[in-house]
Amino acid sequence: MLNLRSKVLALALLFAFVPAFTTVGAAAQTAKPAASAASPLDINSATADQIKALPGIGDAYTKRIIDGRPYTAKNQLLTRGILPQKTYDGIKGQIVATRAAKK
Repeated sequence: MLNLRSKVLALALLFAFVPAFTTVGAAAQTAKPAASAASPLDINSATADQIKALPGIGDAYTKRIIDGRPYTAKNQLLTRGILPQKTYDGIKGQIVATRAAKK
């Protein structure tokens, strides 16, 4: 009888916690695609507030990015000394440098 009680208790606990784990997992999976689906930020036309929203970018880096415009490639943030390597590595997947159309 004790063995049956143990099995019933184990099943009850299993079913009590499984929905909680699947709900958290589903919420986490739906949040990730939304973040990665956002289009990259163009550093040539972005506002100061948009640039500041990037991870690791504050007022000083925002000013340096804006003052260095225009960029022909996003890696110019490194080659021109606008950002350090670590900061650039944190945002390089979220930015682009679109060239202005010639008139």
